[in-house]
Amino acid sequence: MKNLAVFFVGLIFALGLGISGMTRPEKVIGFLDIFGQWDPSLMFVMGSSIFIHLISYRLILKRQSPLLSGSWNLPQNKDLTFSLVLGSTLFGIGWGMAGYCPGPAITSLATLHFQPLVFVLSMISGMLIFKWVDKFANFKR
Repeated sequence: MKNLAVFFVGLIFALGLGISGMTRPEKVIGFLDIFGQWDPSLMFVMGSSIFIHLISYRLILKRQSPLLSGSWNLPQNKDLTFSLVLGSTLFGIGWGMAGYCPGPAITSLATLHFQPLVFVLSMISGMLIFKWVDKFANFKR
């Protein structure tokens, strides 16, 4: 049952990304280009997501436990660290340059186009490089 729920939620997420245009890099770059040909339409996607989250998060946390798990797994660490700031900065730079973030990029693999494939392979490479660097440099979190 849990795997079916995960599949269904992932499918809804992928459909939402596709319908909203988040899988089209030119749409995302147009949104990020505030000093050029700015396309504000993705504000509606973000705004509706934030609105739904604000309401549902408070309602969901009133439950004793999640529907398909015995306990909540909420983040405990709220510290602002160097690695968090660096990683967020690199994420933002990559998003702005490519027009993809991880979810839409993976969803865009279904188009069988070369650009999302290169992005996803680069993203995976970056994760592996970080894992190696983190192991040897022992970054503090």
